[in-house]
Amino acid sequence: MDNSPSAAGDATVIRVDGLAKQYRVFDKREGLAASIRGLFHRESRVVDALRGVDLTVQRGEFVALLGPNGAGKTTFLKLLSGIITPSAGTATVLGHVPWERADAFRRRFALVMGQRNQLWWDLPAAESFRLHREIYRIEPARFTRTRDELVELLDVGGLVNRPVRELSLGERMKLELVAALLHEPEVLFLDEPTIGLDVVAQHTIHRFLRHVRTERHVTVVLTTHYMKDVAALCERLVVITRGSILYDGSLEGIVDRFTSHKIVTLDLDETPDRGRIERFGFPCEIRGPRVTLRIDRDRIADVLPGLLRDEPVRDISVEDVPLEEIVAGLFRGASAAPESGA
Repeated sequence: MDNSPSAAGDATVIRVDGLAKQYRVFDKREGLAASIRGLFHRESRVVDALRGVDLTVQRGEFVALLGPNGAGKTTFLKLLSGIITPSAGTATVLGHVPWERADAFRRRFALVMGQRNQLWWDLPAAESFRLHREIYRIEPARFTRTRDELVELLDVGGLVNRPVRELSLGERMKLELVAALLHEPEVLFLDEPTIGLDVVAQHTIHRFLRHVRTERHVTVVLTTHYMKDVAALCERLVVITRGSILYDGSLEGIVDRFTSHKIVTLDLDETPDRGRIERFGFPCEIRGPRVTLRIDRDRIADVLPGLLRDEPVRDISVEDVPLEEIVAGLFRGASAAPESGA
């Protein structure tokens, strides 16, 4: 019987306090003389992959981790799955300390990394599935029922008996997800699962993951570079830059916090006079009869009546700033800011 806190009904599945990870990186200078000196004296520096991260995730949440390359996202997942140990701080997942690698913990989570395979390359996925059954000691009837359900949901019945090396990237990723969920984990860590996939494959995986969360009540932590993944799947967004959390909240919250305007698009009967549009004092872009303005939120109600009165408007849309633009701005600002203590 599992007596961990999460099993006792605690809604907190992941708890992270002051988690940090440092790596020592050895530098190699160019040139023969520098190479010879390096044989006797190696120059190194310390890199902070994570810096005192605090985070809690509740049961059933679907959380997206966003950040530029090198921000610490993958390091964070490796720590939570017990692959590596931290330099400082504590963390528990389902009541277990991940890097203690207890067997009871291993049976309750799964990790899928978009750029690494857990399936045997030269064998059909069906053989890897059977190996997973033995590793996790899944009762045969339960294994068959779960496998068949997952295979049907992802429509990969025609792929399971083909060698993995013959499959496309999208086909392999679908089978990786099947393998990861065969033992019915309570927590699923996904590291860029849609990287390099076409739109159809992305849509299929989005639909599958929504089903997994809704029907199986799995807690999911996802790292991604694709805003479509976030918009389609996640209600909570965590932005990591330079190993620290810059934002933790809802998608709506990041729009409200980091933007002060909306994007207004007008489709007119003809190309307008730029002066008439620019008189409102907001940045605008005119491409033929289409006009795009960035208007302060608190001025929308004042500006729109004048535009509609003075311009031959056929259609109009008022939208928030795209999530991609907001996040890119956060990344640029974080990389331009000086290092703390520098």
